[in-house]
Amino acid sequence: MRLSQRVLTVPESPIRKLTPLADKAKKTGRRIYHLNIGQPDLPTPEGFLKGVKNFRGEVLSYCPSPGLPELLQVFSDYYRQREIPLAPEELLVTNGGSEALLFSFMAVCDPGDEMLVPEPFYTSYYLIARALGIKLCPVPTFVEDGFHLPAWGEFERRITPRTRALLVTNPGNPTGTVYTREEMNMLGELAKKFNLFLIADEVYREFVYEGEHKSFLEYSTLWDRILLVDSISKRFSACGARIGSLACKNPIIRKQLHKLAETRLAVAMMEQMGAIALAETPSDYFQRANLEYKRRRDITVAGLQSIPGVYCRRPEGAFYILARLPVVDAEDFAAWLLQDFYLDGATVMLAPANGFYLTPGKGKDEVRIAYVLKEEDLVDALAILKEGLRVYNNRSTASSG
Repeated sequence: MRLSQRVLTVPESPIRKLTPLADKAKKTGRRIYHLNIGQPDLPTPEGFLKGVKNFRGEVLSYCPSPGLPELLQVFSDYYRQREIPLAPEELLVTNGGSEALLFSFMAVCDPGDEMLVPEPFYTSYYLIARALGIKLCPVPTFVEDGFHLPAWGEFERRITPRTRALLVTNPGNPTGTVYTREEMNMLGELAKKFNLFLIADEVYREFVYEGEHKSFLEYSTLWDRILLVDSISKRFSACGARIGSLACKNPIIRKQLHKLAETRLAVAMMEQMGAIALAETPSDYFQRANLEYKRRRDITVAGLQSIPGVYCRRPEGAFYILARLPVVDAEDFAAWLLQDFYLDGATVMLAPANGFYLTPGKGKDEVRIAYVLKEEDLVDALAILKEGLRVYNNRSTASSG
């Protein structure tokens, strides 16, 4: 029997690639500080669990393919409070933000079509695109510029007759970059001039520390072409709930998205019931979470910048930092940390950044760090990283000598 080339050519997730090494280390009793994955550690609001526990139905029946009407209304209310005009019928409940991405890609691209994406970018974009036969065309950004967008020409010269969409994350993963209004205006004008869709991933909307976040759906002139990807995973620390959403104000596109939703029948009822109850979350929840992650960001940036040879910029949002390390191969270093280096019985797990790039050779000396640990744990993890770099580079120097 023969497997499809589609599945054989989809790479492993670089975020989870080193998980077997971490699992092996844990079995020996070692402690791993996970800086590799954006799993928030703040408690999920109690309302979610209450919403699940308070379900009184006798049968777990299929939900409507677009989602429970009550949850669609909750999402609509959330957006309207943020001056993003979305009616319930303009929203679709999805199995996490990942399914929203999958549906978006399927709706606007055929195999062989292309999407422009600022690089570095969230790894799942490539995994999904590869599985669908879509070509991602990276537009380079650089750490020295805080990963902000290049000029118009860098986008225009990559547009071909097969280009169908611009794909952007704001605030950014893995960069933490928050686009300025000028950058967003440029993307909007590009989309209109070249008749492109604009897929906007805004799952980190609530985590902005400098500047001002503006949703692409606040631009009414772009309503005919925007697909807005969102999720409760990050903002409510509810990654395991797998509740996302896909918003679109264009009724022609929405009709096609609904057909895709029908192929998987429905999103799980219990998780939707929990998400509905999130509407009861105290109004200051996001403010408190934002302040907590801002403190963690400042601790992480200060710790990284105190390590000789490390270079990073202070991100404006999300909870990631992309840092350049004084190593030749960050993936080899990350694996070495898990296999061979421990400080007081503990080590750190990093996400090598080469998986966030498509351009050959880019990101080889970079790592993504998710500052989703408690402050004292971040301090310990950064101390381990600092000592690990010293030992690793001394070892490398001795070996070459």
